Amino acid sequence: MRTRLLTLTLTACMMLGAPAFAETTRADLVGYPADAAAAVRTIVITPDTKWVNVEGGEIINFIVGDKSFAWHFYVGFTVSSFDLRLVAPPGLLQRRIVAYVSPDPMYSCLLYTS
Repeated sequence: MRTRLLTLTLTACMMLGAPAFAETTRADLVGYPADAAAAVRTIVITPDTKWVNVEGGEIINFIVGDKSFAWHFYVGFTVSSFDLRLVAPPGLLQRRIVAYVSPDPMYSCLLYTS
C-alpha cells in the first residue's frame, strides 16, 4: 500500500512539474554564439515578428533595430523550439519570439533508421 501511494505521489509530482521542465532550455543545448561574418543568412526581427524558422547547422545573423547578434544552431535533434531571448544578448529582445529549429537535412537519414 505504501509503495502504491509513493508511486502515485511521484507520478503526480512529475506530471505537475513537466510544464515547468519543458520550458527550461539551456543555451548550450541549442548552439553557440557565432561571428556575423560566418552567417549563411540574416533574419530581421521587427515588432511584428512572433517566430523564426531556422535549420540545424545554420549560422544566422539576427538584426534587431540597430543591433545584431549571430548564433550557430546545433543540428536540431535535442530541441525543436525555444524562446530566442535565451540566446540573444541581455535586454535586446523585449518579448518572446519562438525559434523553431528543424533538423539539418544532411542528417535526416539518422531520423529514419530502424
